Order: sequence, then C-alpha cells, then structure tokens
Amino acid sequence: FSLKRRFRPKITLLCAALVIFAVMYLLLCIESLFRRWLTLFGVMIWVCFLIVGYVPLFERENDYQLWDQVPFFLFIIFTVYTMLPFGMRGAVVISLLSALSHIILLSIMVSVTSQESKESILFQLFANAVVFLCGNLMGAFHKRQMQVASWDLYRYTLKCIQVRMKLKIEKRQQENLLLSILPAHISMEMKLAIIERLKETNDNRQMHDNNFHSLYVKRHQNVSILYADIVGFTRLASDCSPKELVVMLNELFGKFDQIAKENECMRIKILGDCYYCVSGLPVSLPVHARNCVKMGLDMCEAIKQVREATGVDINMRVGIHSGNVLCGVIGLRKWQYDVWSHDVSLANRMESAGVPGRVHITEATLNHLGKAYEVEEGNGHLRDPYLESMNIKTYLVVDPRVSNNHLPKTRVNDGLKMRASVRMTRYLESWGAARPFAHLNHRESVSSDSSSSQGKQRKVSLNNSTALSIPLLQYYAYCCILAFIACSVFLQISFELKVLLLSIAVTVYLIIFNTLQHRNLRFYGNSTRCSVSNILYGFNLSYFVPLQIDYYCRLDCLWKSKFKKEHEQFETMENVNRLLLENVLPAHVAAYFIGEKRNEDWYHQSYDCVCVMFASVPDFKVFYTECDVNKEGLECLRLLNEIIADFDELLLKPKFSGVEKIKTIGSTYMAAAGLSVTPGQENSQDKERQHAHIGIMVEYGIALMSKLDGINRHSFNNFRLRIGINHGPVIAGVIGARKPQYDIWGNTVNVASRMESTGELGKIQVTEETSKILQELGYSCECRGLINVKGKGELRTYFVCTETAKFQGMGLN
Repeated sequence: FSLKRRFRPKITLLCAALVIFAVMYLLLCIESLFRRWLTLFGVMIWVCFLIVGYVPLFERENDYQLWDQVPFFLFIIFTVYTMLPFGMRGAVVISLLSALSHIILLSIMVSVTSQESKESILFQLFANAVVFLCGNLMGAFHKRQMQVASWDLYRYTLKCIQVRMKLKIEKRQQENLLLSILPAHISMEMKLAIIERLKETNDNRQMHDNNFHSLYVKRHQNVSILYADIVGFTRLASDCSPKELVVMLNELFGKFDQIAKENECMRIKILGDCYYCVSGLPVSLPVHARNCVKMGLDMCEAIKQVREATGVDINMRVGIHSGNVLCGVIGLRKWQYDVWSHDVSLANRMESAGVPGRVHITEATLNHLGKAYEVEEGNGHLRDPYLESMNIKTYLVVDPRVSNNHLPKTRVNDGLKMRASVRMTRYLESWGAARPFAHLNHRESVSSDSSSSQGKQRKVSLNNSTALSIPLLQYYAYCCILAFIACSVFLQISFELKVLLLSIAVTVYLIIFNTLQHRNLRFYGNSTRCSVSNILYGFNLSYFVPLQIDYYCRLDCLWKSKFKKEHEQFETMENVNRLLLENVLPAHVAAYFIGEKRNEDWYHQSYDCVCVMFASVPDFKVFYTECDVNKEGLECLRLLNEIIADFDELLLKPKFSGVEKIKTIGSTYMAAAGLSVTPGQENSQDKERQHAHIGIMVEYGIALMSKLDGINRHSFNNFRLRIGINHGPVIAGVIGARKPQYDIWGNTVNVASRMESTGELGKIQVTEETSKILQELGYSCECRGLINVKGKGELRTYFVCTETAKFQGMGLN
C-alpha cells in the first residue's frame, strides 16, 4: 500500500504525458485542419518527451548516475530528426537543447549527491556529450538524406503530374486537330495507322505488308453537294496585302463554316475562293437537299451584306446537285477529306454555269426539296455545253426572305476613300467569325501541394546500476546503438539484410553481456534492466530507421519507373501529334503554331519567288466509272490512291525535300517549291541558287511521269500526266475556322493552273519567264507559240525537253 502511494503521483504524471502525446499525434494526423500549428504541436510533443525522460530521474532520492536516461534522450534526439515536423535548423536547435538539458541537470544532481571525483564526473559528462554529438550528427545526416529523397520524390511526382497533364492536353489537341479535318470514323483508322507506322519505322517497311496502300474511302448515298464561288474575288485579291488577304479569307470562310454548321453541312475543301460542302455526311439526313439550299441562300445573303456595307463589287455563285459520293482520304501526305463521283463533278458544273447571287440546282435536288422552295427556270444548258450534252435540266431557287432583310448600307465618304480590300477587311472583322486553331491553344498549369508529417513514440525506461564497471557497459551499449543506426543510414543494402545483421549483432551483444553478468552477480539486477532497455531501444531504432529509408527508396524507384513509362507514352503521342500536324500543314508552318507563337490567330507570308506545279491525269476522268464491277467507283479510286501515294513517296527523297505538296483536286496534284526559304533572303543568294528550286520542280515533274509509267505497267493502263509550271510571287497562309487548311494564292498560282489545263499529255508546259530561268540552269525548252489563256489573253509558252532534263537532273541525285 505504501509503495502504491509512493508511485501514484509519478504514474499519474506519466499517464498524463502519454495522453497529451496521443492527442498531439492524433492532431498531427489531421494535417489538413492543423497545418499551421504543426510546429507548435511538434514542440508540445517534444516537451512531453522531456517530461517522460525526466520523471524517472526524480523518483530517486540520492542514487543519481551520469548515464541515467542517456538512451532515452538519444531516442528523443533521433525522434526529433526523423519523426517530428521540424526543419533542419529547428531539429538541430531542439536536439542540442535536449542534450544540453540532460548534461546540465545530471551534472548538478550528481555533483550534489555523488562521492566521485570531479575528474571522473567530467570524464563521464564528456562521454555523454560525445554520445549526444554522434547522435546529432547521424540524425542530421539521416534527416538531410530524407529531405533530399523527399525533394527528389516531390520533383518526380510533380514531373509525373505535369507529364500526365501534358499527355492529356496533347491527346486532346491531337484529337481536336484530327477531328477538325477528318470525320471520326476515318480519323481513328488513320491514327492507328500512324502509330503502326511509327512502330515499323526501324524495320524500314511500308505501313502495311500488302501490295496496296491503305484506302480510307467509303460510299454514301442520298447526299447533296454544294459548290460556291465568290465572283469578283480575284480582282479584289490583287489589291490585298498578304495579311489582308488571309484575314479576309479567314473571316469570310469562317462565316461560311458557321453557316454550314447551322445547316448541318460538312465543309469538304476550299479551292482558292471556291467553297464546297456536303449535307448527309457522315450520317444520312433526309433533309440534306433543304440543308444545302438553305446554306446557299444564307451564303448569298452574307455576301450581299458585305457588298452593300463595303461597296465592294463581289457576289456569290452557288450550284447544288443531289446524288451519291465516295468520300474519304487518299495519299500519304497532306491529308484532306474529299468527295468523288460523277455527281460531284456535276455539282461543280452547276456552280460554273450558275448565276451570281442565285442558287442553281438540278432536277434531282428539286425532287428532294418537295415544295419547300419556289423555283424558276435555270437554263443552265445555255451557259455550259456539258449540261446541254447530258440534257440536265436546272432551276434557280427563289429566296423566300424579304429583300430588305439585310444590314443597312454604311457607305460614307471616308469609307469610299479607302481601298476596297481595307473596307472589306474591316467589315468582315466585325462579324466575329470563329478563328482557326482556337481549339489548339492551351495553357499548362500544374500545381501540387504536399507535406507529410509522421510521429511515432517508443517509450524506453532504464534503471541504471551504480557500479563504475557497469559507464563502461552502458557506453558500450550506446556505441553499439550508434553503430546500428550508422549502418542503417550509410549502408546501401536491402532492408532484409539490415535486419539480419542487426539480429546477429543483438545476439552477440546478449552473449557477451550475459557472460559479464555471471562474473559479477553483485550488479545482476541493475545490469539486466540496462541490458534489456538498451537492446530494445537499439533494436527498435535501428529497425525503424532503415525501414523508413527503404520505404523512401522503394517509393522513389516506383515513381521513377512510372515516370519512365509515361515519358515513353508522351514521346509516342508527341510523334503522332507532330506527324498529324505535318500531314496537315508544312513543317515550318506547323512549327509556327506549336512554338512560342502558337497563340497567333493567322498565319500569312509572302514570297517573291515560288515555283508552282499542277500535274493532272486527264484520262482518269474517262477511266472512272460507277458500276457493280468496280464497286460503284471504289476500285477506280483505289488506283487513284496508288498514284497519289506514289507521288507522295517521292517527296521523301532528299533532292525533293524542298518540294511541298499543297493539295489534290480530283486527279490533279498541286505542289510548290521555295516555300521553306526564309522570306526576304531570296535576293541575297546568287542567281543560280536563287532559282535552283525551279529546276528541282522540273525534276519532280519528270519523276512523277516516271512513277506513272511504272503504275501503268503494273495496272495495264496508259495514263499520262499533263503538267504546268510557273514561278513568281505568291501569298501563303492558313485559312478555315473549323478546318485549318494551308494554301497559296496569287497570279502565279492561277497561271500555273492555266499552264496545266492548256497543256498537252506527257509534256511540261511553262511560261516564257520560267523557260528563260530553266535555260540558264541548262535545261532545253521548245517554244510552243501563243496560246489563249483564260483571263490573261494570249501568252507565249514553252515545253520542257524532258530527255535533256533527265540528263540534267542526274546531278541532283
């Protein structure tokens, strides 16, 4: 009973300290609620530790030893460094305070009660200081290692999050770009094909192992095709600067894209100032004809508003026909969704034979309209011989809207003084049409906030003996403990091996200690308590420190492995995204949009000397038929796909790296050379290098002829190319709000197109200016004479002597 009364206050104090510690530990776990008070909680836990450490000292009366509670204070030091939420500076200060408080308090208590000499007391105090100093050094080193590991882990985690978010952004960007150009059912096929091609790059194989290139074309029935051309735009464009032209086309076609979306029409392609779309793709619509007619009327109304608001003499000529189409993508480069069929050609004829400001439709379209619109005789056969030969009856749609339903005229004296292009550009910018590449702009922001705190407590209570032979046994135990911890910190071995070595050390220690015990039974009781407490403390601390190190190492390894996999996925997606961009835009233009200037709305550039080529296969129109034998024209289109794909493969040769495919128009292939040169640097080169790309374009035309000859031998056909080439200034830019499309414009392009259309099969026709450059480069040209060119009058043209050109081109290989 007396013993119980004696220890009750101390037990109560210890229990209270443990309760406070448990509460503080619980609060530390609720980190999100008490993050601001972490340091205060840590200090309170440290105070609780000190209380627990000092209580056993005061339970004695006069039996004080300098090694009392040294293991527990060493435990406090390591706990401060490893488990409490202090920075390095705070942990060092608190640990030093813990050690100094023990040394000072014990020195005072022992000097009052002990009979030992001052030299012995100073020696033991010095030994305690060395033990505490070693503990501080190892604790600080361990904390530094953990901080470095935690910081590395944080950086890797942050990098993984950034990569993951960038992957999502890149994937969304790539999907948006692909879906803005191709329908979903085709884009997925082509995306898989690109990934497959990336896998097969190292094997130097084709995309597929069969004899044919992949054909992404499907047949759709009951659709309506709309062709629309801006009458008077060519004359207006000649008065525009490059920026004005690109902005004007973007605003104008952006408005048309919005009209198409409202009327459930899909824009197929933009050819200069010609805009054509289809309703009924990719999902069939019973009202496809009404959609196209409504869109045509809206386009005419939009142009009417522009004309009356700006005073610029432009108009819209619209032609519509209903029927069946083959739609998809052909070739390997510069993918553009397109449609082919006799019905598509007829719709194109309906536009050219139309009337400015009116919607010109065929009888087939009228049959799908029912009584939705009133019509009047179109007399298209009087304006187009093809319509007359095919006995196609045409009609003009009567716009049901009131004639006054348009914007008021805004002609003012100041406005009339402006150039027509400026007036039109300013007016179009007020429309607020959708801008290209708006869906590709993104900002990446990654934020992460992580902090962790962990606290553990192991209570060690030691009763020390009074014999001097036992500062020696204690200090030996302390040295063993420090050696265990040092091994756990410094040795880069597995956790299991550390535990094994620790168990062996503990076993050896127990054997040696028990041997000493039996030799000195007088101190058996005290020494047993010392042994057990030291071993438990050393084993626990030496167990949990390497466990913590091993945990961080494993976690760091897992994050690094995960980051490596995600980085590989990112590189694959980046390559896919790059290929997609370069298959839509030239490489130097794609870099413009994915670099620092990716937030720019328009891309436009003017060039002084670009060589433009049009190469067509006129016989393909005769070859193309739609019957059951060739799957309604699908097999004919497969052959065209082979022709275009082989033409595209030639661009992979180093000598044709400067040739850029612009687009295909039916069976016509359009390319240009000189677009990769930095504008303004053409004149700084010598004359021969300045015009070298013109010779390269001639060589490319000859290579196309050779490719087509090889296809003829394998397909038992007799196709021949008709090629036209011209050089001069052009304007390049990206147009289209919902479907970005790279194109070039200018008189040079128009004349090159006329050189092809007025040329002869198997020959390359060039203008007189181009022939002079070619002759300076060593090519032979034969004068054809004067020919009538639409819109240009009579021009003197030349045919390139291809045999001489082949010999000349050997130096370019």
